[in-house]
Amino acid sequence: MAFKPAKWPRKLRSTEWFGGTSRDHIYHRSWMKNQGLPDDLFDGRPVIGICNTWSQLTPCNAHLRDLAERVKHGIYEAGGFPVEFPVFSTGESTLRPTAMMFRNLASMDVEEAIRGTPLDGVVLLVGCDKTTPSLLMGAASVDIPAIVVTGGPMLNGWFQGERVGSGTHLWKFSEAVKAGEMTQEEFLEAEAAMSRSPGSCNTMGTASTMASMAEALGMALSGNAAIPAVDSRRRVIAHLSGRRIVQMVKDDLKPSDILTREAFENAIRTNGAIGGSTNAVIHLLAIAGRVGIDLSLDDWDKAGRDIPTIVNLMPSGKYLMEEFFYAGGLPVVIKRLGEAGMLNKDAITVSGETMWDQVKDVKNWNEDVILPAEKALTSQGGIAVLKGNLAPNGAVLKPSAASPHLMQHKGRAVVFEDIDDYKAKINDGALDIDETCVMVLKNCGPKGYPGMSEVGNMGLPPKVLKKGITDMVRISDARMSGTAYGTVVLHTSPEAAAGGPLAVVKDGDMIELDVANRSIHLDISEQELSARLAAWKPSHHVPDSGYARLFHDHVQGADTGADFDFLKGCRGSAVPKDSH
Repeated sequence: MAFKPAKWPRKLRSTEWFGGTSRDHIYHRSWMKNQGLPDDLFDGRPVIGICNTWSQLTPCNAHLRDLAERVKHGIYEAGGFPVEFPVFSTGESTLRPTAMMFRNLASMDVEEAIRGTPLDGVVLLVGCDKTTPSLLMGAASVDIPAIVVTGGPMLNGWFQGERVGSGTHLWKFSEAVKAGEMTQEEFLEAEAAMSRSPGSCNTMGTASTMASMAEALGMALSGNAAIPAVDSRRRVIAHLSGRRIVQMVKDDLKPSDILTREAFENAIRTNGAIGGSTNAVIHLLAIAGRVGIDLSLDDWDKAGRDIPTIVNLMPSGKYLMEEFFYAGGLPVVIKRLGEAGMLNKDAITVSGETMWDQVKDVKNWNEDVILPAEKALTSQGGIAVLKGNLAPNGAVLKPSAASPHLMQHKGRAVVFEDIDDYKAKINDGALDIDETCVMVLKNCGPKGYPGMSEVGNMGLPPKVLKKGITDMVRISDARMSGTAYGTVVLHTSPEAAAGGPLAVVKDGDMIELDVANRSIHLDISEQELSARLAAWKPSHHVPDSGYARLFHDHVQGADTGADFDFLKGCRGSAVPKDSH
Protein backbone atom coordinates (compact mmCIF):
# COMPACT_ATOMS: atom_id res chain seq x y z
CA MET A 1 0.00 0.00 0.00
CA ALA A 2 2.07 2.88 -1.27
CA PHE A 3 1.89 6.12 0.64
CA LYS A 4 2.77 9.33 -1.18
CA PRO A 5 4.13 12.01 1.16
CA ALA A 6 2.65 15.49 0.88
CA LYS A 7 4.71 18.41 -0.43
CA TRP A 8 6.80 20.33 2.06
CA PRO A 9 6.89 23.18 2.98
CA ARG A 10 3.19 24.01 3.04
CA LYS A 11 0.69 25.83 5.24
CA LEU A 12 -0.18 23.77 8.30
CA ARG A 13 -3.30 23.52 10.42
CA SER A 14 -1.71 25.52 13.26
CA THR A 15 -1.33 28.58 11.04
CA GLU A 16 -5.09 29.06 11.35
CA TRP A 17 -4.28 30.11 14.92
CA PHE A 18 -0.75 31.54 14.74
CA GLY A 19 0.11 32.45 11.16
CA GLY A 20 -0.84 36.08 10.55
CA THR A 21 -1.04 39.65 11.87
CA SER A 22 -4.75 39.97 12.55
CA ARG A 23 -6.16 40.62 15.99
CA ASP A 24 -7.13 36.92 16.30
CA HIS A 25 -3.64 35.67 15.38
CA ILE A 26 -2.02 38.05 17.85
CA TYR A 27 -4.55 37.00 20.50
CA HIS A 28 -3.56 33.33 20.13
CA ARG A 29 0.20 33.96 20.00
CA SER A 30 0.45 36.53 22.75
CA TRP A 31 -1.20 34.37 25.38
CA MET A 32 1.08 31.46 24.47
CA LYS A 33 4.10 33.74 24.88
CA ASN A 34 3.40 34.26 28.58
CA GLN A 35 5.21 30.91 28.98
CA GLY A 36 8.44 32.44 27.72
CA LEU A 37 8.20 31.13 24.17
CA PRO A 38 10.34 32.89 21.51
CA ASP A 39 8.87 34.39 18.33
CA ASP A 40 10.37 31.85 15.95
CA LEU A 41 8.36 28.96 17.44
CA PHE A 42 5.38 30.50 15.63
CA ASP A 43 7.06 30.63 12.20
CA GLY A 44 4.98 27.86 10.62
CA ARG A 45 6.89 24.88 11.98
CA PRO A 46 4.84 21.82 13.05
CA VAL A 47 3.07 22.25 16.38
CA ILE A 48 3.00 18.86 18.09
CA GLY A 49 0.69 18.03 20.97
CA ILE A 50 1.84 15.57 23.60
CA CYS A 51 -1.42 14.03 24.76
CA ASN A 52 -0.48 12.84 28.23
CA THR A 53 -2.52 10.43 30.36
CA TRP A 54 -0.17 10.87 33.33
CA SER A 55 -2.00 10.51 36.63
CA GLN A 56 -1.11 9.26 40.08
CA LEU A 57 -4.58 7.71 40.13
CA THR A 58 -3.59 5.65 37.09
CA PRO A 59 -0.59 3.73 38.48
CA CYS A 60 0.35 2.26 35.09
CA ASN A 61 0.82 5.82 33.79
CA ALA A 62 2.37 7.51 36.82
CA HIS A 63 5.81 7.73 35.15
CA LEU A 64 4.67 9.35 31.90
CA ARG A 65 5.84 12.85 32.82
CA ASP A 66 9.44 11.73 32.30
CA LEU A 67 8.57 10.18 28.92
CA ALA A 68 6.85 13.41 27.87
CA GLU A 69 10.13 15.27 28.40
CA ARG A 70 11.91 12.72 26.22
CA VAL A 71 9.32 13.19 23.50
CA LYS A 72 9.85 16.97 23.67
CA HIS A 73 13.59 16.54 23.09
CA GLY A 74 12.87 14.63 19.90
CA ILE A 75 10.31 17.16 18.67
CA TYR A 76 12.66 20.10 19.21
CA GLU A 77 15.52 18.26 17.48
CA ALA A 78 13.36 17.65 14.41
CA GLY A 79 12.32 21.30 14.19
CA GLY A 80 8.90 21.07 15.81
CA PHE A 81 7.16 22.99 18.58
CA PRO A 82 6.00 20.64 21.42
CA VAL A 83 3.04 21.44 23.66
CA GLU A 84 2.03 19.00 26.38
CA PHE A 85 -1.54 18.75 27.63
CA PRO A 86 -3.47 16.42 29.97
CA VAL A 87 -6.51 14.33 29.11
CA PHE A 88 -8.82 12.11 31.12
CA SER A 89 -6.81 9.14 32.38
CA THR A 90 -8.74 5.92 32.95
CA GLY A 91 -7.03 3.56 35.39
CA GLU A 92 -8.66 0.14 35.72
CA SER A 93 -7.07 -0.58 39.11
CA THR A 94 -8.61 2.44 40.83
CA LEU A 95 -11.57 3.77 38.83
CA ARG A 96 -15.09 2.67 39.80
CA PRO A 97 -17.40 1.23 38.69
CA THR A 98 -14.95 0.32 35.89
CA ALA A 99 -12.55 2.20 33.65
CA MET A 100 -14.41 0.80 30.65
CA MET A 101 -17.36 3.02 31.50
CA PHE A 102 -15.14 6.04 30.87
CA ARG A 103 -13.24 4.86 27.79
CA ASN A 104 -15.71 6.60 25.50
CA LEU A 105 -15.68 9.76 27.62
CA ALA A 106 -11.88 9.82 27.51
CA SER A 107 -11.98 9.39 23.73
CA MET A 108 -14.32 12.37 23.46
CA ASP A 109 -11.98 14.42 25.67
CA VAL A 110 -9.04 13.53 23.40
CA GLU A 111 -10.98 14.20 20.20
CA GLU A 112 -12.18 17.64 21.23
CA ALA A 113 -8.86 18.61 22.84
CA ILE A 114 -7.12 17.89 19.54
CA ARG A 115 -9.80 19.43 17.34
CA GLY A 116 -10.12 22.63 19.35
CA THR A 117 -6.40 23.44 19.67
CA PRO A 118 -3.64 24.49 17.21
CA LEU A 119 -2.04 21.09 16.69
CA ASP A 120 -0.58 19.65 13.50
CA GLY A 121 0.20 16.25 15.00
CA VAL A 122 -0.04 14.41 18.31
CA VAL A 123 2.00 11.97 20.35
CA LEU A 124 -0.34 9.72 22.33
CA LEU A 125 1.26 8.89 25.70
CA VAL A 126 -0.57 5.87 27.10
CA GLY A 127 -0.13 2.92 29.44
CA CYS A 128 -3.10 1.47 31.31
CA ASP A 129 -5.33 -0.70 29.15
CA LYS A 130 -8.16 1.79 28.48
CA THR A 131 -5.90 4.78 27.82
CA THR A 132 -4.47 3.18 24.67
CA PRO A 133 -7.80 2.57 22.88
CA SER A 134 -9.39 5.81 24.12
CA LEU A 135 -6.55 7.95 22.75
CA LEU A 136 -6.48 6.01 19.49
CA MET A 137 -10.25 6.41 19.13
CA GLY A 138 -10.11 10.16 19.78
CA ALA A 139 -7.13 10.78 17.48
CA ALA A 140 -8.67 8.67 14.71
CA SER A 141 -11.84 10.76 14.86
CA VAL A 142 -9.88 13.98 14.16
CA ASP A 143 -7.42 12.29 11.76
CA ILE A 144 -4.33 14.43 12.08
CA PRO A 145 -0.89 12.72 12.20
CA ALA A 146 -0.56 10.68 15.42
CA ILE A 147 1.91 8.24 16.96
CA VAL A 148 1.56 6.05 20.06
CA VAL A 149 4.15 5.81 22.82
CA THR A 150 3.27 3.37 25.60
CA GLY A 151 4.69 3.53 29.11
CA GLY A 152 5.95 -0.05 29.08
CA PRO A 153 5.40 -3.01 31.43
CA MET A 154 6.60 -3.45 35.00
CA LEU A 155 9.58 -5.62 35.81
CA ASN A 156 8.98 -9.25 36.77
CA GLY A 157 7.53 -9.92 40.19
CA TRP A 158 9.07 -12.67 42.33
CA PHE A 159 7.71 -14.43 45.43
CA GLN A 160 9.12 -17.56 47.10
CA GLY A 161 11.26 -18.25 44.03
CA GLU A 162 8.29 -18.04 41.65
CA ARG A 163 7.56 -15.46 38.95
CA VAL A 164 4.61 -13.34 39.98
CA GLY A 165 2.49 -11.94 37.18
CA SER A 166 0.46 -8.82 37.87
CA GLY A 167 -3.22 -9.75 38.03
CA THR A 168 -2.66 -13.39 37.10
CA HIS A 169 -1.21 -14.27 40.50
CA LEU A 170 -3.72 -12.08 42.28
CA TRP A 171 -6.46 -14.41 40.99
CA LYS A 172 -4.31 -17.50 41.60
CA PHE A 173 -3.36 -16.58 45.18
CA SER A 174 -6.90 -15.51 46.04
CA GLU A 175 -8.23 -18.91 44.97
CA ALA A 176 -5.40 -20.63 46.87
CA VAL A 177 -6.44 -18.84 50.08
CA LYS A 178 -10.07 -19.97 49.62
CA ALA A 179 -8.86 -23.52 48.94
CA GLY A 180 -6.78 -23.54 52.15
CA GLU A 181 -3.51 -23.86 50.20
CA MET A 182 -2.16 -20.42 51.15
CA THR A 183 -2.44 -18.42 54.34
CA GLN A 184 -3.78 -14.88 54.48
CA GLU A 185 -0.39 -13.79 55.84
CA GLU A 186 1.38 -15.24 52.80
CA PHE A 187 -1.12 -13.50 50.53
CA LEU A 188 -0.35 -10.15 52.13
CA GLU A 189 3.39 -10.83 51.91
CA ALA A 190 3.02 -11.62 48.19
CA GLU A 191 1.37 -8.22 47.63
CA ALA A 192 4.75 -6.48 47.80
CA ALA A 193 6.09 -8.69 45.01
CA MET A 194 3.27 -8.04 42.55
CA SER A 195 4.06 -4.49 41.40
CA ARG A 196 7.68 -3.66 42.13
CA SER A 197 8.43 -1.03 39.48
CA PRO A 198 6.67 1.64 37.42
CA GLY A 199 4.74 0.41 34.42
CA SER A 200 1.67 -1.52 33.34
CA CYS A 201 0.91 -5.21 33.83
CA ASN A 202 3.91 -7.47 33.24
CA THR A 203 1.71 -10.30 31.95
CA MET A 204 0.06 -10.40 28.53
CA GLY A 205 -2.87 -8.60 30.11
CA THR A 206 -4.92 -5.95 28.37
CA ALA A 207 -2.34 -3.17 28.77
CA SER A 208 0.42 -5.27 27.18
CA THR A 209 -2.04 -6.55 24.60
CA MET A 210 -3.14 -3.05 23.59
CA ALA A 211 0.48 -1.89 23.41
CA SER A 212 1.01 -4.81 21.04
CA MET A 213 -2.12 -3.92 19.10
CA ALA A 214 -0.90 -0.33 18.63
CA GLU A 215 2.37 -1.67 17.23
CA ALA A 216 0.68 -4.32 15.08
CA LEU A 217 -1.70 -1.71 13.67
CA GLY A 218 1.33 0.34 12.65
CA MET A 219 0.53 3.20 15.03
CA ALA A 220 3.71 2.86 17.16
CA LEU A 221 7.35 2.46 16.24
CA SER A 222 8.52 -1.13 15.84
CA GLY A 223 9.63 -2.63 19.15
CA ASN A 224 7.65 -0.20 21.30
CA ALA A 225 5.30 -2.69 22.96
CA ALA A 226 7.59 -4.77 25.17
CA ILE A 227 10.34 -2.42 26.43
CA PRO A 228 10.09 -2.35 30.25
CA ALA A 229 9.03 0.95 31.75
CA VAL A 230 12.31 1.40 33.65
CA ASP A 231 14.61 0.37 30.78
CA SER A 232 16.55 3.27 29.27
CA ARG A 233 15.41 2.11 25.83
CA ARG A 234 11.85 3.15 26.76
CA ARG A 235 13.15 6.73 26.97
CA VAL A 236 14.96 6.28 23.66
CA ILE A 237 11.83 5.19 21.79
CA ALA A 238 9.93 8.13 23.28
CA HIS A 239 12.68 10.43 22.02
CA LEU A 240 12.63 8.85 18.55
CA SER A 241 8.83 9.05 18.41
CA GLY A 242 9.12 12.79 19.06
CA ARG A 243 11.42 13.11 16.09
CA ARG A 244 9.23 10.93 13.92
CA ILE A 245 5.94 12.78 14.50
CA VAL A 246 7.44 15.97 13.06
CA GLN A 247 8.25 14.18 9.80
CA MET A 248 4.80 12.56 9.81
CA VAL A 249 3.27 16.05 9.86
CA LYS A 250 5.47 17.14 6.98
CA ASP A 251 4.45 14.01 5.04
CA ASP A 252 0.80 14.30 6.19
CA LEU A 253 0.80 10.64 7.26
CA LYS A 254 -2.50 10.30 9.15
CA PRO A 255 -4.30 7.53 11.10
CA SER A 256 -6.65 6.98 8.15
CA ASP A 257 -3.60 6.11 6.01
CA ILE A 258 -2.43 3.52 8.54
CA LEU A 259 -5.62 2.12 10.09
CA THR A 260 -6.77 0.15 7.05
CA ARG A 261 -8.62 -3.16 7.00
CA GLU A 262 -5.28 -4.85 6.32
CA ALA A 263 -3.83 -3.27 9.46
CA PHE A 264 -6.72 -4.54 11.58
CA GLU A 265 -6.28 -8.03 10.13
CA ASN A 266 -2.60 -7.88 11.11
CA ALA A 267 -3.57 -6.86 14.64
CA ILE A 268 -6.14 -9.65 14.98
CA ARG A 269 -3.60 -12.26 13.89
CA THR A 270 -0.97 -10.79 16.19
CA ASN A 271 -3.41 -11.00 19.08
CA GLY A 272 -3.80 -14.71 18.44
CA ALA A 273 -0.04 -15.26 18.27
CA ILE A 274 0.62 -13.46 21.57
CA GLY A 275 -2.35 -14.96 23.45
CA GLY A 276 -3.76 -11.46 23.84
CA SER A 277 -6.65 -10.26 25.93
CA THR A 278 -10.30 -10.69 24.98
CA ASN A 279 -10.62 -6.96 25.67
CA ALA A 280 -8.75 -6.31 22.43
CA VAL A 281 -11.89 -7.44 20.59
CA ILE A 282 -14.00 -4.59 21.96
CA HIS A 283 -11.27 -1.98 21.59
CA LEU A 284 -10.30 -2.81 18.00
CA LEU A 285 -13.95 -2.89 16.95
CA ALA A 286 -14.37 0.59 18.46
CA ILE A 287 -11.21 1.99 16.84
CA ALA A 288 -12.24 0.54 13.48
CA GLY A 289 -15.63 2.20 13.84
CA ARG A 290 -13.98 5.59 14.28
CA VAL A 291 -12.15 5.31 10.94
CA GLY A 292 -15.12 3.82 9.10
CA ILE A 293 -13.71 0.29 8.75
CA ASP A 294 -16.49 -2.30 8.79
CA LEU A 295 -14.90 -4.74 11.25
CA SER A 296 -17.02 -7.42 12.94
CA LEU A 297 -16.79 -10.35 15.32
CA ASP A 298 -16.85 -12.61 12.27
CA ASP A 299 -13.65 -10.96 11.07
CA TRP A 300 -12.03 -11.81 14.39
CA ASP A 301 -12.88 -15.47 13.90
CA LYS A 302 -11.94 -15.59 10.21
CA ALA A 303 -8.63 -13.75 10.53
CA GLY A 304 -7.53 -15.16 13.89
CA ARG A 305 -8.93 -18.67 14.15
CA ASP A 306 -5.97 -20.70 12.88
CA ILE A 307 -3.20 -18.61 14.46
CA PRO A 308 -0.99 -20.64 16.83
CA THR A 309 -0.23 -18.95 20.16
CA ILE A 310 3.57 -18.82 20.20
CA VAL A 311 4.26 -16.33 22.98
CA ASN A 312 4.82 -18.25 26.21
CA LEU A 313 3.59 -15.56 28.62
CA MET A 314 1.17 -15.52 31.53
CA PRO A 315 -1.75 -15.96 31.77
CA SER A 316 -1.50 -18.50 28.94
CA GLY A 317 2.09 -19.57 29.54
CA LYS A 318 5.15 -19.30 31.75
CA TYR A 319 7.04 -16.04 31.31
CA LEU A 320 6.45 -12.28 31.65
CA MET A 321 6.93 -9.18 29.49
CA GLU A 322 10.51 -8.67 30.61
CA GLU A 323 11.56 -11.99 29.04
CA PHE A 324 9.45 -11.21 25.97
CA PHE A 325 11.45 -8.04 25.41
CA TYR A 326 14.80 -9.81 25.86
CA ALA A 327 13.70 -12.48 23.36
CA GLY A 328 13.07 -9.85 20.68
CA GLY A 329 9.56 -8.67 21.46
CA LEU A 330 6.69 -8.17 19.08
CA PRO A 331 8.78 -7.68 15.91
CA VAL A 332 9.78 -11.37 16.15
CA VAL A 333 6.13 -12.40 16.37
CA ILE A 334 5.16 -10.23 13.41
CA LYS A 335 8.06 -11.66 11.39
CA ARG A 336 6.83 -15.18 12.18
CA LEU A 337 3.37 -14.26 10.91
CA GLY A 338 4.93 -12.91 7.72
CA GLU A 339 6.97 -16.06 7.17
CA ALA A 340 3.81 -18.14 7.62
CA GLY A 341 1.87 -16.11 5.05
CA MET A 342 -0.35 -14.62 7.77
CA LEU A 343 0.67 -10.96 7.48
CA ASN A 344 -0.37 -8.14 5.19
CA LYS A 345 3.26 -7.23 4.58
CA ASP A 346 2.66 -3.98 2.71
CA ALA A 347 0.64 -2.30 5.47
CA ILE A 348 2.13 1.16 6.08
CA THR A 349 3.27 2.17 9.57
CA VAL A 350 4.06 5.42 11.39
CA SER A 351 7.73 4.91 10.48
CA GLY A 352 6.85 5.39 6.82
CA GLU A 353 8.02 1.84 6.14
CA THR A 354 5.88 -1.21 5.52
CA MET A 355 5.24 -3.63 8.33
CA TRP A 356 7.42 -6.28 6.69
CA ASP A 357 10.38 -3.98 6.02
CA GLN A 358 10.46 -3.16 9.74
CA VAL A 359 10.70 -6.76 10.95
CA LYS A 360 12.25 -8.89 8.21
CA ASP A 361 15.74 -8.90 9.74
CA VAL A 362 14.92 -9.34 13.45
CA LYS A 363 16.03 -12.42 15.40
CA ASN A 364 14.50 -14.56 18.13
CA TRP A 365 16.88 -14.75 21.08
CA ASN A 366 14.87 -17.21 23.21
CA GLU A 367 12.76 -19.94 21.64
CA ASP A 368 11.31 -20.92 25.01
CA VAL A 369 9.68 -17.48 25.23
CA ILE A 370 8.73 -17.03 21.57
CA LEU A 371 8.05 -20.62 20.57
CA PRO A 372 8.40 -22.40 17.22
CA ALA A 373 5.00 -23.03 15.66
CA GLU A 374 5.30 -26.78 16.27
CA LYS A 375 5.65 -26.11 20.02
CA ALA A 376 2.82 -23.54 20.21
CA LEU A 377 0.80 -23.27 23.41
CA THR A 378 -2.26 -23.93 21.29
CA SER A 379 -2.47 -24.54 17.55
CA GLN A 380 -5.66 -22.50 17.29
CA GLY A 381 -5.19 -19.46 19.49
CA GLY A 382 -6.76 -16.10 18.90
CA ILE A 383 -10.27 -15.41 20.06
CA ALA A 384 -13.02 -17.97 19.57
CA VAL A 385 -16.28 -16.28 18.56
CA LEU A 386 -19.23 -18.35 19.73
CA LYS A 387 -22.80 -18.09 18.52
CA GLY A 388 -26.06 -19.85 19.24
CA ASN A 389 -29.43 -19.26 20.84
CA LEU A 390 -27.71 -18.04 24.02
CA ALA A 391 -25.59 -15.50 22.13
CA PRO A 392 -27.26 -14.59 18.81
CA ASN A 393 -24.87 -11.68 18.24
CA GLY A 394 -21.86 -13.57 19.56
CA ALA A 395 -19.72 -14.21 22.60
CA VAL A 396 -15.96 -14.67 22.94
CA LEU A 397 -13.57 -17.10 24.62
CA LYS A 398 -9.76 -17.15 24.79
CA PRO A 399 -8.62 -20.72 23.95
CA SER A 400 -5.02 -20.24 25.09
CA ALA A 401 -6.19 -19.45 28.64
CA ALA A 402 -8.90 -22.15 28.80
CA SER A 403 -8.82 -25.78 29.96
CA PRO A 404 -8.79 -28.23 27.02
CA HIS A 405 -11.10 -30.70 28.76
CA LEU A 406 -13.79 -28.01 29.12
CA MET A 407 -13.77 -26.79 25.53
CA GLN A 408 -16.64 -29.17 24.83
CA HIS A 409 -18.91 -29.35 27.84
CA LYS A 410 -22.55 -29.72 28.85
CA GLY A 411 -23.61 -28.69 32.33
CA ARG A 412 -26.36 -27.48 34.60
CA ALA A 413 -26.68 -23.72 34.92
CA VAL A 414 -26.14 -22.07 38.29
CA VAL A 415 -27.42 -18.54 37.81
CA PHE A 416 -26.39 -15.26 39.45
CA GLU A 417 -28.68 -12.37 38.54
CA ASP A 418 -25.94 -9.76 38.99
CA ILE A 419 -22.58 -9.35 40.68
CA ASP A 420 -24.14 -8.68 44.08
CA ASP A 421 -26.14 -11.89 43.84
CA TYR A 422 -22.91 -13.74 42.97
CA LYS A 423 -21.07 -12.29 45.97
CA ALA A 424 -23.96 -13.16 48.29
CA LYS A 425 -24.10 -16.81 47.19
CA ILE A 426 -20.68 -18.00 46.07
CA ASN A 427 -19.18 -18.77 49.50
CA ASP A 428 -22.34 -20.43 50.83
CA GLY A 429 -21.66 -24.10 51.46
CA ALA A 430 -25.33 -24.81 50.75
CA LEU A 431 -25.07 -23.55 47.16
CA ASP A 432 -26.10 -26.41 44.86
CA ILE A 433 -23.04 -26.47 42.61
CA ASP A 434 -20.21 -28.76 41.60
CA GLU A 435 -17.44 -28.71 39.00
CA THR A 436 -19.71 -30.03 36.23
CA CYS A 437 -22.03 -27.01 36.47
CA VAL A 438 -21.94 -23.90 34.29
CA MET A 439 -21.77 -20.64 36.23
CA VAL A 440 -23.94 -17.91 34.62
CA LEU A 441 -23.66 -14.21 35.50
CA LYS A 442 -26.19 -11.68 34.20
CA ASN A 443 -26.52 -7.88 34.04
CA CYS A 444 -22.81 -7.10 33.80
CA GLY A 445 -22.70 -5.89 30.19
CA PRO A 446 -22.29 -2.31 28.91
CA LYS A 447 -25.74 -1.20 30.08
CA GLY A 448 -26.15 -3.62 32.95
CA TYR A 449 -23.20 -2.92 35.21
CA PRO A 450 -22.97 -0.09 33.82
CA GLY A 451 -19.73 -0.09 31.90
CA MET A 452 -19.13 -3.84 31.55
CA SER A 453 -16.76 -4.55 34.40
CA GLU A 454 -14.06 -7.23 34.52
CA VAL A 455 -16.04 -9.70 36.62
CA GLY A 456 -16.57 -12.45 34.05
CA ASN A 457 -13.85 -14.67 35.49
CA MET A 458 -15.96 -15.45 38.54
CA GLY A 459 -14.03 -17.08 41.35
CA LEU A 460 -15.05 -20.68 41.95
CA PRO A 461 -16.97 -21.71 45.09
CA PRO A 462 -14.69 -22.79 47.97
CA LYS A 463 -16.20 -26.29 48.17
CA VAL A 464 -15.15 -26.89 44.54
CA LEU A 465 -11.69 -25.36 45.04
CA LYS A 466 -11.07 -27.62 48.03
CA LYS A 467 -11.42 -30.63 45.71
CA GLY A 468 -8.41 -29.35 43.77
CA ILE A 469 -10.59 -28.09 40.90
CA THR A 470 -9.22 -24.86 39.39
CA ASP A 471 -11.52 -24.25 36.42
CA MET A 472 -15.19 -24.40 35.49
CA VAL A 473 -17.17 -23.12 32.51
CA ARG A 474 -18.33 -19.58 33.24
CA ILE A 475 -20.64 -17.49 31.02
CA SER A 476 -21.54 -13.82 31.29
CA ASP A 477 -22.07 -10.57 29.41
CA ALA A 478 -19.12 -9.08 31.34
CA ARG A 479 -15.46 -8.70 30.47
CA MET A 480 -12.47 -10.20 32.23
CA SER A 481 -9.00 -8.87 32.86
CA GLY A 482 -6.46 -9.85 30.25
CA THR A 483 -4.37 -11.14 33.14
CA ALA A 484 -7.04 -13.72 34.03
CA TYR A 485 -7.43 -17.29 32.84
CA GLY A 486 -10.02 -20.05 32.63
CA THR A 487 -12.76 -21.42 30.40
CA VAL A 488 -14.69 -18.18 30.47
CA VAL A 489 -17.30 -17.15 27.89
CA LEU A 490 -17.54 -13.36 27.79
CA HIS A 491 -19.28 -10.43 26.04
CA THR A 492 -22.46 -12.48 25.48
CA SER A 493 -24.58 -10.36 23.13
CA PRO A 494 -27.21 -9.04 23.29
CA GLU A 495 -26.52 -8.50 26.97
CA ALA A 496 -29.01 -9.40 29.68
CA ALA A 497 -29.90 -5.77 30.43
CA ALA A 498 -30.88 -5.32 26.78
CA GLY A 499 -33.16 -8.35 26.86
CA GLY A 500 -30.77 -10.87 25.34
CA PRO A 501 -31.37 -14.61 25.90
CA LEU A 502 -28.85 -14.59 28.76
CA ALA A 503 -31.46 -12.64 30.74
CA VAL A 504 -33.86 -15.60 30.86
CA VAL A 505 -31.52 -18.46 31.77
CA LYS A 506 -32.77 -20.28 34.88
CA ASP A 507 -31.12 -22.47 37.50
CA GLY A 508 -31.13 -26.04 36.24
CA ASP A 509 -31.16 -25.22 32.50
CA MET A 510 -28.63 -27.26 30.56
CA ILE A 511 -26.05 -25.33 28.55
CA GLU A 512 -23.77 -26.76 25.88
CA LEU A 513 -20.39 -25.26 24.99
CA ASP A 514 -18.64 -26.48 21.84
CA VAL A 515 -15.65 -24.26 21.08
CA ALA A 516 -14.46 -26.28 18.08
CA ASN A 517 -17.83 -25.73 16.40
CA ARG A 518 -18.08 -22.17 17.77
CA SER A 519 -21.38 -22.93 19.49
CA ILE A 520 -23.01 -21.87 22.75
CA HIS A 521 -26.49 -23.35 23.21
CA LEU A 522 -29.23 -23.16 25.83
CA ASP A 523 -31.06 -26.50 25.81
CA ILE A 524 -34.65 -25.32 25.77
CA SER A 525 -37.12 -25.23 22.89
CA GLU A 526 -37.55 -22.17 20.68
CA GLN A 527 -41.10 -21.85 21.99
CA GLU A 528 -39.94 -21.86 25.61
CA LEU A 529 -37.19 -19.33 24.86
CA SER A 530 -39.64 -17.05 23.05
CA ALA A 531 -42.11 -17.26 25.93
CA ARG A 532 -39.45 -16.42 28.51
CA LEU A 533 -38.23 -13.45 26.47
CA ALA A 534 -41.79 -12.16 26.00
CA ALA A 535 -42.32 -12.24 29.78
CA TRP A 536 -38.93 -10.70 30.64
CA LYS A 537 -38.68 -7.33 32.35
CA PRO A 538 -35.41 -5.47 32.99
CA SER A 539 -34.12 -5.62 36.56
CA HIS A 540 -30.91 -3.60 36.30
CA HIS A 541 -30.66 -0.08 37.68
CA VAL A 542 -30.98 2.72 35.09
CA PRO A 543 -28.96 5.81 36.11
CA ASP A 544 -31.01 8.93 36.67
CA SER A 545 -28.74 11.58 35.18
CA GLY A 546 -25.25 12.68 34.24
CA TYR A 547 -22.66 10.81 32.22
CA ALA A 548 -23.88 7.48 33.58
CA ARG A 549 -27.30 8.09 32.00
CA LEU A 550 -25.73 9.23 28.72
CA PHE A 551 -23.60 6.08 28.73
CA HIS A 552 -26.56 3.80 29.41
CA ASP A 553 -28.73 5.40 26.74
CA HIS A 554 -26.14 5.51 23.95
CA VAL A 555 -23.66 2.67 24.48
CA GLN A 556 -23.84 -0.06 21.86
CA GLY A 557 -23.34 -3.78 22.36
CA ALA A 558 -20.01 -5.46 22.99
CA ASP A 559 -20.31 -7.16 19.61
CA THR A 560 -19.79 -3.78 17.88
CA GLY A 561 -17.20 -2.33 20.28
CA ALA A 562 -19.38 -0.73 23.00
CA ASP A 563 -18.84 2.73 21.52
CA PHE A 564 -21.55 5.37 21.55
CA ASP A 565 -24.06 5.24 18.72
CA PHE A 566 -23.39 8.90 17.79
CA LEU A 567 -19.58 8.53 17.53
CA LYS A 568 -19.01 5.72 15.03
CA GLY A 569 -17.58 6.86 11.72
CA CYS A 570 -18.19 10.56 12.46
CA ARG A 571 -15.26 12.82 11.65
CA GLY A 572 -15.97 16.53 11.78
CA SER A 573 -13.84 19.39 10.51
CA ALA A 574 -10.31 19.31 11.84
CA VAL A 575 -10.23 23.11 12.05
CA PRO A 576 -13.07 24.74 14.03
CA LYS A 577 -14.02 28.35 13.50
CA ASP A 578 -12.28 31.08 15.45
CA SER A 579 -14.67 32.74 17.90
CA HIS A 580 -12.71 35.94 18.52
